Amino acid sequence: MSIADPVDPAVVPTQQPAVVAPVAAPATPSPRSASMRPGGAELSRRVVVLLFGLIQLMIALRVVLLALDARAGNALVSAILNISQVFVAPFNGVLHTNALQSGGAILDLAAIVALVGWTVLEIVALWAIGIFRREPA
Repeated sequence: MSIADPVDPAVVPTQQPAVVAPVAAPATPSPRSASMRPGGAELSRRVVVLLFGLIQLMIALRVVLLALDARAGNALVSAILNISQVFVAPFNGVLHTNALQSGGAILDLAAIVALVGWTVLEIVALWAIGIFRREPA
């Protein structure tokens, strides 16, 4: 055999079979990820959480400002106290004492009861919205 003879095993390199990577199937979007906008129940839940969160924030600020004896003559303090009074008013009279006072600081017990009351109302509203959800939990 000659050097140029292709049959000679010393001259012809051995070839390995090529490895072919599996082709992945194209991803199909799930029905939930097809739309980026929340459904009606989720949107309702978000609105309820936002509104009750704002109410709870105002009541918590009221408790802190009265406990720290904030000056009611300040426009911001006055606005917070006036707005939060609307949400605390339904809970006035639940306890025998609405507030405890020591010096200038006031612990507004009616506001604390109101904070608990609004939180319970939020939980009930979220529970009611959860009943009407279409997708399984």
